[in-house]
Order: sequence, then structure tokens, then C-alpha cells
Amino acid sequence: MDIAVIVKFLAPCLPFLMNVGNKVLEGASQAVGQDIWNTGKAIWGKLQPKVETKAAALEAAEDVAKNPDDEDLQASLRVQLKKILEADTALAEEIAELFKSQSSNYSNVGANHPQSYDESIQNNTAGDFKQNDLRRIKNEKK
Repeated sequence: MDIAVIVKFLAPCLPFLMNVGNKVLEGASQAVGQDIWNTGKAIWGKLQPKVETKAAALEAAEDVAKNPDDEDLQASLRVQLKKILEADTALAEEIAELFKSQSSNYSNVGANHPQSYDESIQNNTAGDFKQNDLRRIKNEKK
């Protein structure tokens, strides 16, 4: 799994996830699809504590929540999530497992929000995060 996949997956969910406790959450699953919403919530639940401790990451997430289709803002969030996941390989593994356990649902990603997901990215990377990215992260730390 590429960090770009995480961001593309989370982008349509962030407007709802960043407003936890507000009425806007009620329509989230209809807006992005139940499978995407459930997986997005689970991933964000893992990432949010780390994102909230890093001002740049929190700002990037808030920016994407306001403009989920803006690729420049997504790039900023990718950089911040990359730093977080490289620093916490256990968290990276947990997120990889969430994607792996939900892999049967990936074909539906983007069905309700076509701009939210690039299937070519998914086809090339979704199943390979644990092996490839973790190996790369560990090698970079040497």
C-alpha cells in the first residue's frame, strides 16, 4: 500500500471525520459508501492520535477535509503521513492489515465518489504495502 492510497482513500471521508460529534456524520456513509466509510473510520482512528500531536499533519488533514479533491493539499498530507508511518512501523503494519482485511471492498471504492480513488493506484499497490513499504522503511532506517 502506497501512502497515496491512504490519502486518496481518506480524502472523501475527512470532511466527516474531522467533524466528529457534529450532525454532518449522519450522512457520511451515504456520501462515500458504507465500506469506504467503515474502513476510513478505522484507518483514521489509528492515525488521528499521531496526526493531532503534529501541527503540520493536523493542518494538512484539516486542509484536505475542507478541499478533499485538491491534489496539492493531498500531497501535503501524504508527506505528513509518510513521516508518521516511517517513524511508527507498528502503526504502518496495523494500517496495512486494515487494508488487507478490507481488500474485497476495494472494487467499490470510488463508486460513490469517483474522484476519491484512482483504481490504477489500487491495482498496483493495495496488496503490497506490508512487504514492500515496510521493507523500504526498515532499510531507510539502517
